[in-house]
Amino acid sequence: MINPLIRPCARWCAALLLAMNAPIAPAQTTADADPYLWLENVQGERALAWVRERNAEARKRLEAWPAFDTARTRIREILDSRDRIPAVSRRGAYLYNLWQDAANPRGLWRRTTLEEYRKAQPAWETVIDVDALGKADGENWVWHGAQCLGPDYNLCLVSLSRGGADASVVREFDIAARKFVDGGFTLPEAKSDVAWIDRNTVYVGTDFGPGSLTDSGYPRVVKRWKRGEPLAQAETVFEGRKTDVAASASVDLTPGFERTTFTRAPDFYNTETTLLVAGKQVPLQKPSDANVSFWYAHALVELRSDWKQGDTTWPRGSLLAADASDFIAGKPQFTALFTPTAARSLAGFTATRSTVLVNVLDNVASRLEEWRPQAKAGWARREVKAPFPGTLSVASWSDPMLKDDALAEAYTVSYTDFLTPDTLYLARTGSDAREKLKARPAFFDSDGMKVEQRFASSKDGTRVPYFVVWPKGATADGNNPTLLYGYGGFEQSMQPWYSGGFGTAWYQRGGVLVVANIRGGGEFGPAWHQAAVKAHKQRSYDDFAAVAEDLVKQRITSPRHLGIEGGSNGGLLVGAVMLQRPDLLGAVVCQVPLLDMQRYHKLLAGASWMAEYGDPDQPAEWAFISKYSPYQNVKAGVKLAPVLFITSTRDDRVHPGHARKMAARMLEQGHEVVYYENIEGGHGGAADNAQRADMTALEFAFLWQQLDRRSAVPAKPSRDASR
Repeated sequence: MINPLIRPCARWCAALLLAMNAPIAPAQTTADADPYLWLENVQGERALAWVRERNAEARKRLEAWPAFDTARTRIREILDSRDRIPAVSRRGAYLYNLWQDAANPRGLWRRTTLEEYRKAQPAWETVIDVDALGKADGENWVWHGAQCLGPDYNLCLVSLSRGGADASVVREFDIAARKFVDGGFTLPEAKSDVAWIDRNTVYVGTDFGPGSLTDSGYPRVVKRWKRGEPLAQAETVFEGRKTDVAASASVDLTPGFERTTFTRAPDFYNTETTLLVAGKQVPLQKPSDANVSFWYAHALVELRSDWKQGDTTWPRGSLLAADASDFIAGKPQFTALFTPTAARSLAGFTATRSTVLVNVLDNVASRLEEWRPQAKAGWARREVKAPFPGTLSVASWSDPMLKDDALAEAYTVSYTDFLTPDTLYLARTGSDAREKLKARPAFFDSDGMKVEQRFASSKDGTRVPYFVVWPKGATADGNNPTLLYGYGGFEQSMQPWYSGGFGTAWYQRGGVLVVANIRGGGEFGPAWHQAAVKAHKQRSYDDFAAVAEDLVKQRITSPRHLGIEGGSNGGLLVGAVMLQRPDLLGAVVCQVPLLDMQRYHKLLAGASWMAEYGDPDQPAEWAFISKYSPYQNVKAGVKLAPVLFITSTRDDRVHPGHARKMAARMLEQGHEVVYYENIEGGHGGAADNAQRADMTALEFAFLWQQLDRRSAVPAKPSRDASR
């Protein structure tokens, strides 16, 4: 099931929207004011001809980097390596994985048992060969997941995307028969939301025709659909409003605690939720920006704003627990499982049969806690001794559909940091003992490298943390080629990660990586995010610039050697900082970006993000958006750092027109621009490992050419952007 509240996210996000040849929204700006509106026609012949010409120029320039072929080959080898940890999800007796490598570029959806998974080379059983399926169907399928009905998990609703777009085709698959179900539940390409009720019934939100989608392009209508019934005859059970982000249904089939909820999202951060009780929808009494989860007999509430209950005010960023019946009745007695501090925030939580596992960020490093309700009253807390400091990822393997579940108290926890490859452990609640299941090998030599956490002072005095990853032998002499990465939006945190690609193509060639934890992100909870939304979005850019200034001040690098990079919302970040602080920069990599903030809400999923940025149709809000919107602020005659725009034709979340138009305008103004658009890939930029390796190598080539060997490949951009 696709979560309708999908962010325009950073490099690692995956899969939403209308077919790419859908009619373009009416222009807000006249053609005279914006001569590049034609580039918003994603599949238009003129636009694609422009893209092909830019791509050819980009490849000629970037492939001239002497190490290009070597870097691309090595990155591909790392991505395809059989030594990677197969990421799995548990369904009953099996662990499922999508595996992509050189022989299976689009992937094998496969499964194995825990006993086999423990082995160095498990025996896998192929369920769906995505490459073979695409060949048979004559489609360029990209796997988008499967929802399987417990407790046997035999019937699955499989989502397949054409070329990596968010929009998917949904088809019912029978695992035992190894085939798609004849006459089964099938949906044409759309950004659908589907949930099993029972083996013969589902809730579905999709494109039912005119009026069934929100302004953001997500489902507005939810229907109850019975097997064999024409979709058009399915009964409407819930509706949102056209101006909402989305409407959806969620079904919990836990025996004895079966619950169905319906949700409409007026904007990205607020929801109204009803619980189906005896055939009637009962509104849940909660702050509109709070998230509610039910876990057996308990309700768990995450707060994004302060909530006053009687004489107690629970602070935003808290995780609260109450008896589910009391919560539904509107008279909860809460216990706080987590409350934030200046340095600690809630990173997430999951649960086994008896225990809630709380993942806490402590100065951007992960800690893990267990909370277990007691038989008589109250909750018991236990801190789990886990690797620190770094990034912990936790997933419960408990299956509530199974009465006698041997893994009812089991969960996996993985640890990584910038220099430590991921290790996956199997743990059980109540103990610090862990079984090492898998470990990723080291893809680069980290001997002599080091990582520091530092702090910069932003324009308003706020302390902004950032990580510095030093290559072996580097010193603070101001000459280090340095890449500053950031995101700063939608309450998403930038935690340490291990990357073989960065190791081989950046660190081992002498490059420094810096990751900034700027406001707008979630590193310090909702307050850190809310400090940089709408009228205060400029604070994200001030924070990022402050980190850049500190890198120069501390002689980690100098403007000549400093590059910045960000994707999606991070593309907007680097686009704004590129224009606001050109004195600080030597290169810019701008991935799948938002850039035309006057029209973003009219392009694809853009309307869903107005709670983050504001509504440019409102004069008071355009007044602050217009000050940083890159497309409206770029000017001729200003010396800017060379920029690489990189995007995807099949990105149906952030419209490729943003990058196209910005590149065209900058070329017209005489700026140094490189533009590359992958024809497949969706919002993640690439559909398979070959494309990922190629695009990553293009980015590193650009960075090395600009930050270390600027004279090696002279810039020869085309100035005729209309071609």
